[in-house]
Amino acid sequence: MPVTKQARKKLRKDKRREKQNQVVKTVFKKAIKDTKKNPSVKKVSIAFKIIDKATKKGIIHKNKASRIKSSMSKLANNAKKAESPSKKSKVK
Repeated sequence: MPVTKQARKKLRKDKRREKQNQVVKTVFKKAIKDTKKNPSVKKVSIAFKIIDKATKKGIIHKNKASRIKSSMSKLANNAKKAESPSKKSKVK
């Protein structure tokens, strides 16, 4: 246990911050999971917003955020291609 007064204050502060960060982290993980399950442009944009907030708060590293956003963009692009029918006409 902390001995000094300032150490006790820091312990209380750390516990509060840990709870707040845990909330952000769970929302972050849930957004990624939902987006990977059913990728769409709207879900990807919402996930990007959540990822950026987590990065800004220091919960994840900015390079990890970039990596996740890149993989989600690829999923969204593939989903978009699968949704739209081929517009190539067979001309002979």
